[in-house]
Amino acid sequence: MTDDQTVTGSPGTLPGGLVRLQELAHNLWWSWKPEARRLFEAIDPTLWRLTHHNPVKLLHDLKPDRFAALGEDPVFVRQYSGVLKAYDEYMTAKGTWFGNQYPTLSACTIAYFSAELGLHNSIPIYSGGLGILAGDHCKEASDLGVPIVGLGFMYPQGYFHQRITPEGWQEAEYEPFNRLDSPIHQAMAPSGSPCQIKVEMGSRTVSALVWQVRAGRVRLYLIDTDVPENAPDDRELSARLYGGDQEVRLRQEILLGIGGVRVFRTLGLSPVVWHANEGHAAFLTLERIREMVQAGHSHAEAAELVRHSTVFTTHTSVPAGHDVFPIHLIERYFERYWEQLGLTRDAFLRLGEHPGSPAAGFNMTALAIRMCAHLNGVSREHGRVTRIMWRSLWPGLSEDLVPIRSITNGVHSPTWIAPEMNHLYSKYLGPDWTERSDDPAVWHRVSDIPDNELWATHQVSKRKLMSFIRERARTGWIQGRLEASQVLAAGTLLDPEALTIGFARRFATYKRATLLFRDVDRLKEILQNHHRPVQIVFAGKAHPADEPGRQFIHQVYSFCKDHGLGGHIAFLKNYDMHLAKFLVQGVDVWLNTPCPPMEASGTSGQKAALNGVPHLSVLDGWWQEGYDGANGWAITSSPDLTDPQAQDAHDAEQLYRLLEQEVVPLYYTRDRDGIPRGWIQIVKNAIRTITPRFCARRMVKEYMELMYAPAASPQPKVW
Repeated sequence: MTDDQTVTGSPGTLPGGLVRLQELAHNLWWSWKPEARRLFEAIDPTLWRLTHHNPVKLLHDLKPDRFAALGEDPVFVRQYSGVLKAYDEYMTAKGTWFGNQYPTLSACTIAYFSAELGLHNSIPIYSGGLGILAGDHCKEASDLGVPIVGLGFMYPQGYFHQRITPEGWQEAEYEPFNRLDSPIHQAMAPSGSPCQIKVEMGSRTVSALVWQVRAGRVRLYLIDTDVPENAPDDRELSARLYGGDQEVRLRQEILLGIGGVRVFRTLGLSPVVWHANEGHAAFLTLERIREMVQAGHSHAEAAELVRHSTVFTTHTSVPAGHDVFPIHLIERYFERYWEQLGLTRDAFLRLGEHPGSPAAGFNMTALAIRMCAHLNGVSREHGRVTRIMWRSLWPGLSEDLVPIRSITNGVHSPTWIAPEMNHLYSKYLGPDWTERSDDPAVWHRVSDIPDNELWATHQVSKRKLMSFIRERARTGWIQGRLEASQVLAAGTLLDPEALTIGFARRFATYKRATLLFRDVDRLKEILQNHHRPVQIVFAGKAHPADEPGRQFIHQVYSFCKDHGLGGHIAFLKNYDMHLAKFLVQGVDVWLNTPCPPMEASGTSGQKAALNGVPHLSVLDGWWQEGYDGANGWAITSSPDLTDPQAQDAHDAEQLYRLLEQEVVPLYYTRDRDGIPRGWIQIVKNAIRTITPRFCARRMVKEYMELMYAPAASPQPKVW
């Protein structure tokens, strides 16, 4: 193990033969390897469940006598040796996909910047889709051997914990998470000293330590300003994800972009390709230009070199999703910086100007688009919308010629597959199905899976979800955190036999979580049918500053407590990766109701389809290109409706009709064996058509082919 892999927090009681359990626990490779997860579960099944599948905390909390017993257990030692062998083979493998496909880029390093990274629930430095996508991107890069090095924030307080009051209002609670219970350790510079950087923030300098996480072969570095030499405000700068006001947000993005480049320099790394995952990281382009200008290049020379080697991915179709900072703040923090770029004030400000609204402020997406030659949206529809949104940056160019591509998001199959479904796929598709998840030929074999086996396998996942929900409610009641009405709202009356619809995502208003409740009487008839009951499970957070989103949660929660609905609706608080896995694996239908064209992509429905859960969604984001008429259900919005209320009424009517006439009847139409054959056909179609097209393996390969390889090609000559 190299110096930068050193782990901390060892209990110091591991028998000699099991000493590398700590190393295994501190590399998130275990989180998508079934044999590794089974190994940690075998140590103590109860503690494994109570720690939310966190092996670092498991090892910290385990009693010494249990360690001693494990060292004497030949079955466990054999299991441990097998996992360790697989881990070593994975980490040292030479014949990776990347190595075989791009041998001339073997020495290439790709820097991947993201404000949030959703790797595992034990590292709460993500809020939702953007972070989860970034985590899946890094994991798949590891599997393929793509030489990505990630850069993000430590966030010692993480994203907020969601508390729901008895009245149904979301409250945000922040508390430091215990770094010793997470697979995080200090990053070391080549000199052997802790990696530390300094970034100028206007009139003062901010210091930051750097931490490291391993996800298979991929290293991720996390910036943390909670160091003694910083002023109190600066120590809080990286405390929370998406916390603070606009000025705090600007300072964070300076740290991410400018500080991120300095992290790589301090570590002795020289990336060939730089990828800004959203506009939060766009300042990285300026810092790289500054380096070159200070080394003697002109601004024009440096800007061309930086553009050629930089990739930018935008993830939002919502105007408010693009960061725009007031000019006075930009002047405060960059007054001394633009001279180092060889620019005047006005030339600098023009880099972040949106031609359609030049007085609005400094737009980070506009900066990224100007400074990156390789641009993409995250679905086919989002690519189209993005070209329309930003075509003014290419005056006179027709929409179809605007150089913004689309690479549709995908999910890391090994992370999101249920253990039971993984076993089923290994049996009928082949034990190497995860390594071929983007091959449609593999998924044609889904038709070979007997209907009864597929149905029974899903029922196991569904029962696990119901047990998880009831255990959470029971624990909350025992600990005095839930009142009686909240126990009902938490899903204690959900029926494992009833058709269960899942809706879990960020509670932004454009996602329309309350569309289902537009006609409450009609909804009650659907839910309370004694012969064909239906139930709905909600989960998700609203940003603490998003008052309309908090109102949506309050409305949904009010229905959850309505005794007239008989416990047919539940809201599960504190949505995270751990809960998400139970939901996408255990519900029967995945519901998505965004207001088009605002859903850039979405990935939760892709995770559900992987697990045999069909999608019911508005035709937006990835579903617009994924739906084929036989692999789920589509809500078709009317382009003629410009009034939001009319659009909501139209879409709600379609949703009710689909539930009443298609979804519910198909689910409850059973043969003599109790198998819903028609439903199973939809499930098989969903698995076969969606999984190979919307997996992270296909996605990362496309990034490599369309973005990274061109960005790594010989750069333009310096004049």
